[in-house]
Amino acid sequence: MAKKFTPKRYFNLEVVDITARGKGVVKSEEGKVIFVSGVVPGDKISVETYKKRRGYFEANLIKIQKSSLYRVIPPCEHFGVCGGCKLQNMSYEAQLRFKQNDILHNLENLSGMILPKIDEIYAAPKPYFYRNKMEYAFSDQRWLTSEEVANKSLSIEKKGLGFHKAGMWDKVVDIKRCHLQPEPANVIRNTIKAFALENGLDFFNPKKQKGFLRSLMIRNSNRGEFMVLLQFFKENKPQREGLLKHLKKHFDIASLLYCINNKANDTLYDQEIICYNGKTYIREEMEGLSFKINAKSFFQTNTEQAYELYKIARDFAGLKGEDLVYDLYTGTGTIAQFIAKDCAKVVGVESIPEAIEAARTNAYENGIKNTFFEVGDMRDVFNQDFINRHGKANVVITDPPRNGMHPDVVKQLLFLEPEKIVYVSCNPATQARDLFLMRDQYRLVKSRAVDMFPQTQHVENVVLLEKI
Repeated sequence: MAKKFTPKRYFNLEVVDITARGKGVVKSEEGKVIFVSGVVPGDKISVETYKKRRGYFEANLIKIQKSSLYRVIPPCEHFGVCGGCKLQNMSYEAQLRFKQNDILHNLENLSGMILPKIDEIYAAPKPYFYRNKMEYAFSDQRWLTSEEVANKSLSIEKKGLGFHKAGMWDKVVDIKRCHLQPEPANVIRNTIKAFALENGLDFFNPKKQKGFLRSLMIRNSNRGEFMVLLQFFKENKPQREGLLKHLKKHFDIASLLYCINNKANDTLYDQEIICYNGKTYIREEMEGLSFKINAKSFFQTNTEQAYELYKIARDFAGLKGEDLVYDLYTGTGTIAQFIAKDCAKVVGVESIPEAIEAARTNAYENGIKNTFFEVGDMRDVFNQDFINRHGKANVVITDPPRNGMHPDVVKQLLFLEPEKIVYVSCNPATQARDLFLMRDQYRLVKSRAVDMFPQTQHVENVVLLEKI
């Protein structure tokens, strides 16, 4: 029989760090490492442990006995509940400092490389209202506060439209005002909810797999265009058209879309997207380039900072007119097109067919003739046949997902032996892990982070590797 866990209280502990998941780190007098939510480095706190993990404990915050100098008042009423902006209670300067330290820690302890002087993180000019895409879920059983539960009032509205509560796939936190996306995003979302309640539209229940309104996606571009996509679980033409007509009447929406999705999950990739009004896309612009963004497109969620990220990657690459570049994990080919004018040829690879189709369309419409795109899983398509088809690249730019590059891809990179590798990463830990595999053939020349995601623990980092 497993030994029953016994909670223990600790007092006057100082928060010394934050984890990659945004939790505060404290150490007890016995040297136990404890993770706790809702705190800021520098806080003196009392906690009660509730779970033992391998190497650390998890605890609930009892009281902040002395506030950190880094602590600020979160502007969002939903802070600490929706789980999205875990660092809103920390000053932005402190957020930058701790993100920079996290990157340095990973490079020092995981990469196995000698480090150069690390460039200062590029701060976001807009710490709030910077996102160009948000997704919300409808629920007929929203998450209720402890006060609402204790009230037991029948007048409490249980339908909600917002974000999934952290760790609860079936509970949605009803959002009144989110501080991440510019207006009229909040007004659009609240208008949709109000219309649905007034007209008796059913909200979705993921456990029972029933309901009408399922999810909402709002995208916006730096041209001021908005896209709204509503997912319905089933067709109900009078109700669907009533809601869409209401949105068309009250908002200038460049792309008003919907789909009928009755499968088990909300993913869009296998769904037919139907245009109710306007275009099937909106456009982003960057250095004279125009990018069509449709409902399924991947595009960096912070357009202003994406531009800075791409400029840093291009600067690190130091491209010459005769260079052949591979752009691995190219997405919709944004980086490939951004650097195309500075080199002879760019070859992009991506596993999602719709992304490659968008990359080709955007390149054609931008008049770019030296980019080439292939569909395929990186570990399968990036091989000797690929090199034979396109030529041997002397510069590689790689921007993998959070889990980093597959070891087979790293192995092929080492076989290719490009002069330079520019590694863009949204996860400094897996980036450093991959650098360790390349430590015998490459040296780390430059590293600079870009804060793409203020108020969250996430950050993008760019490194330049040169062949030894």
